[in-house]
Amino acid sequence: MTATQDLSFIHLISNAHILVQLIMALLLILSVVSWTYIFRKVFALRAARGQTEHFERSFWAGGNLHTLHQSASAQRDQSGPLARIFEAGMGEFIKGKQAARDANDMGPVLDGSRRAMRAAFQRELDALDTHLNFLASVGSVSPYIGLLGTVWGIMNAFRGLASVQQATLAIVAPGIAEALIATAIGLFAAIPAVVAYNRFTHDIDRLAIRFESFVEEFSNILQRQAR
Repeated sequence: MTATQDLSFIHLISNAHILVQLIMALLLILSVVSWTYIFRKVFALRAARGQTEHFERSFWAGGNLHTLHQSASAQRDQSGPLARIFEAGMGEFIKGKQAARDANDMGPVLDGSRRAMRAAFQRELDALDTHLNFLASVGSVSPYIGLLGTVWGIMNAFRGLASVQQATLAIVAPGIAEALIATAIGLFAAIPAVVAYNRFTHDIDRLAIRFESFVEEFSNILQRQAR
């Protein structure tokens, strides 16, 4: 058997200690799950940005707010997060407007509308933040899990030298190489998760700023309409 064959990845993994193999399997599972969440989050954020831009164009085009509210309510699942925030605030405003005008006090209605938009804002952010904690955990923990496999593998490699009269690099190399694969897999799982987490956090923060700005601007519009 040649040295190349002995040091091939498949050979090293198949001959690794059972604990090291379990660690490699765990890291591969974490990597697959994190990549699944990464792709899902990419499409979700892309859709959220597109829906937000579409709704902003419709809102600032100067159309009738009641018509826009009916449209957002009829297509609630497809309208996007900003449209759902608008729907929550406008719906609360419509419900309490007539009673408040009879009492000549629109203050509670405006406060209720703002609270409804804030609650919807938090729900939308929670939905966008889904699985980000998992990516952060994978990014921070995977290198240490891989390091555990490496340390264990190197320990076994040196323990194996006890039964050898003359230690050479050719004898030690396979054990150390199979141990280092665990660290490599840990980094392979961690690096994309960290990069994706940072990117998604930045994108969600930018969307959150747009949502907050809209809540304030729409509250001012409702306040002018209440006069």
